[in-house]
Amino acid sequence: MTGVVIGLILVLSALRVPIGFALIAAVLAALLAGGGTTPAVIPLQLFSGAAKFPLLAIPLFILAGGIMSSAGISLRIINMASTLVGHIRGGLGMVNVASSMFFAEISGSAVADVAAIGSIIMPAMVQKGYPPAFTAGLTSVAASLAIIIPPSIPMILYAVIAGTSVTRLFLTGFAPGIIGGVLMMAVVYYKARRLGFPVERAFAATRVVTGIREAGWTLLLPVIILGGMFGGIVTATEAAGLAVLAAFIIGTFIYREMNFRQLRSLTLDGVVQTATVMLIVAASAVLGWYLTNEQVPQRFAAAVLGLTSDRTIVLLLLNIFLLIAGMFLHSAAAILLIVPMVMPLVRQLGIDPTHFGIIVTLNLAIGQQTPPVASVLLTACAIARQPVGAVFREAIPFIVVLLVVLALVTYVPVVALFLPDLLMGR
Repeated sequence: MTGVVIGLILVLSALRVPIGFALIAAVLAALLAGGGTTPAVIPLQLFSGAAKFPLLAIPLFILAGGIMSSAGISLRIINMASTLVGHIRGGLGMVNVASSMFFAEISGSAVADVAAIGSIIMPAMVQKGYPPAFTAGLTSVAASLAIIIPPSIPMILYAVIAGTSVTRLFLTGFAPGIIGGVLMMAVVYYKARRLGFPVERAFAATRVVTGIREAGWTLLLPVIILGGMFGGIVTATEAAGLAVLAAFIIGTFIYREMNFRQLRSLTLDGVVQTATVMLIVAASAVLGWYLTNEQVPQRFAAAVLGLTSDRTIVLLLLNIFLLIAGMFLHSAAAILLIVPMVMPLVRQLGIDPTHFGIIVTLNLAIGQQTPPVASVLLTACAIARQPVGAVFREAIPFIVVLLVVLALVTYVPVVALFLPDLLMGR
């Protein structure tokens, strides 16, 4: 019956039924066909799956990202990054990456990142002579740093499902995110030298000071969000609330580029996005209950361990599994479907759940760039008005960067774990 449930989910998804409804329908069909357990368990599982305090951070980070995009904060981030690296050949491409890295410390969503940064930086790059497809490919992959560098909505979902610390998991994202960003800048520099991309302007310390001063209030946002969490002052959910309040105050009363009418529109958009995510969260709890009841995770672990108990090989198999899943599932759905199934195996092998969390996050960051789903890549293509195939080809070198970071984090865990171990202990 488990195979029938999974098959039904795939069929319904292929028919473009929303994944949340597909999960519920598949489990309901299994319960009706199998008898025994009453279908009344479904609404109970729907409620318990969504009624978790850490999940409140998701709508708050979505709203904070929307406010920052509308309040002139994104433009100030780009201008500040331009003063720092714009003097290097291919500097505007590096500004793209640096801006995404900074915005990542605020938004927690790659789609929000590509929408906020891409709508400003991509037209500027094209105007300066960068190929449109290259511009979109770079913007798309750089935006996925938003779910690696904290805060991160997928990390919140993973922490809730795996029962691990959100703050500790956030800390694992800094080193991989920075390494990925630096390597992407190196690729941009190599291409700039080979293809003759332009230099923006000569370095000037006065421009740096001006850029930092104009972005001064913006620089307070990561201090509030990350400093509050890592300082033990607030939880991740409370930090998300502070991010909304701070972004609103800065955008409305200091920069004066946002009004209450825009806030109403942003709130409604945030409600729609949150409803989509939370339906998947609630529905996945139903499927998780069913799979646990059928002992599928335990059987999956036994099957893998029957093949090999070598952690190196198992991690390779899990990476391949997650990369393939990321091609067909959005990050939230992938986490909520796969993590409950593989966690018994992860624990049996003695893999740190926090370490596995950053592995999952990196895999899904890559999945956001690989068709057919490729949510972030498609968003970048829509903004740039470029064909998916051309943009994907230009994105491949930057996707390879993320694969290199994934391999490094998978087999050299200290890269991701040294910071949480240092600040929070083992």
